[in-house]
Amino acid sequence: MTALDPKTTLRRELRAKRRAYALSLSPQARAVSEQSLIKYLRPLWRPGLRVVAYIPAGGEISPLPCLIDAHQSGAITGLGWIADTPESMVFRRWKPDDALIDGPLGVRQPGDDAPLITPDIILTPLVGFDDAGNRLGQGGGFYDRIFARYPDAKRIGLAWSVQQCESLPIDPWDQPLQAIITEAGMIGELTP
Repeated sequence: MTALDPKTTLRRELRAKRRAYALSLSPQARAVSEQSLIKYLRPLWRPGLRVVAYIPAGGEISPLPCLIDAHQSGAITGLGWIADTPESMVFRRWKPDDALIDGPLGVRQPGDDAPLITPDIILTPLVGFDDAGNRLGQGGGFYDRIFARYPDAKRIGLAWSVQQCESLPIDPWDQPLQAIITEAGMIGELTP
């Protein structure tokens, strides 16, 4: 019998913590918390800026209020889109009134005909984070590949404060985030 990767155990613990925290919030408290992220991001928004994000799942904090705010500021907004495997993940344009379809992994996404976007800012989900800007993802490598494909894009993690760890195990391919924003504040620094 082989020992579990330390990241596997940590992911399980942090997912449970994230889910429990999200479920503990009333719908109103959750909405207020998700709206509170906007104040950190609004100074970055400008017409033509390409901002992409994700559809939340499993208790993740929603980036959608931030994406809607970016769109209202004139930014070009998009969401992750997957054809069939993590390697196929790209970003497609999405506006607040656009319909979403069921993706192959059970995540809602823009339609196949939505234009592709090369991001300037990636609002990324995460399972855990630390003060150094390290990110623990879901384990599928989606965002590790995205960060490598778009090295000039700002990488901004969105999370609940309960997902913070003292430190995280890091692999050579892991890229730190420029900032992590939670309902309790921001770690890192963002410049326009």
